[in-house]
Amino acid sequence: MRVCIPTEGNGGLDDYVCQHFGRAASFTVYDTKSGAIEVIPNTSEHFGGMGKPPEIIAKVGADAVICGNLGPKAIMMLQQFGIKVYSGASGTVRDAIKLFREGRLEEASMDSACKDHRHPV
Repeated sequence: MRVCIPTEGNGGLDDYVCQHFGRAASFTVYDTKSGAIEVIPNTSEHFGGMGKPPEIIAKVGADAVICGNLGPKAIMMLQQFGIKVYSGASGTVRDAIKLFREGRLEEASMDSACKDHRHPV
């Protein structure tokens, strides 16, 4: 399984989980079978690039996203790509992966989405 974690800096196991999903500087992709790490820069429209973070994550073949929290639109987009979303992670990527492996992260839903990202339609 390939899990993707939004990260604050240059990625890797010792980088910190970015608590603002869309504005993460990078995405650290961890392969749970091989332990391989891949760091993907966030080149989305949030940083003057193209596309949205879920589109970038889908292109790298992630099966799941582990994050602190995220808004309902991001949850919806990730789910449309068939990517599971787990929230409640904090600390380093290493910490987040440990929480994930122990089953201590909540599967994100529209009800648990970040309240700051709920905008009237």
